[in-house]
Amino acid sequence: MNMAVLTRPAVLILLGPPGAGKGTQARMLEEKFGFVQLSTGDLLRQAVAAGTPAGLAAKAVMEAGQLVSDEIVINILRDRLTEADCTKGVILDGFPRTTVQAEALDDLLAETGQKINAAISLEVDDAAMVDRISGRYTCGGCGEGYHDSFKQPAEADRCDKCGGTEMTRRADDNAETVASRLEAYHAQTAPLISYYSGKDVLKTTNAMGEITDIAQDMAAIVTEATS
Repeated sequence: MNMAVLTRPAVLILLGPPGAGKGTQARMLEEKFGFVQLSTGDLLRQAVAAGTPAGLAAKAVMEAGQLVSDEIVINILRDRLTEADCTKGVILDGFPRTTVQAEALDDLLAETGQKINAAISLEVDDAAMVDRISGRYTCGGCGEGYHDSFKQPAEADRCDKCGGTEMTRRADDNAETVASRLEAYHAQTAPLISYYSGKDVLKTTNAMGEITDIAQDMAAIVTEATS
């Protein structure tokens, strides 16, 4: 796939509940535009492994069983944005989570002469998401994924790929837990939605369709936001 040409480096934020397909769409944007996906967890692990000052600060906090502060995360992100592979653009997944973090991110980007091009919210139907997530299961032997409604093996309880008969479900992939996670997501994200809407960078896409259709919509949003 040819990389699209952008007029300036992009900073994108992906918003969406668990199961909305953020990871899949981020990978497709990486391929199309040459972006780098940055998640808070990966940033922390890489900084700790590299032994950077911010990474060492994060390591000390984590070893003490405490939460890493916004200041440390911002410092780690500041270091990461200066690396060569970020010159085309970055996709932030899982950060910011609060308006305080969003404001700190704006301050950081102002330092580097960058800005948020788009905060893309992957919109889902909660009832459909509960069914999508709670119905999934995998083969314990090879990890092949199945679903009660969308994809069942040709022979009941026997994996099409490896012939295994041990099927497993994640303990937290039950309807009650999924509904609770969605409720928590909406409560946490609502202020961010308002924040980025007020800055006129909020974009939305229907995340309940086909992956390729969503990807086309996302690409159009990104192209417009970065041109």
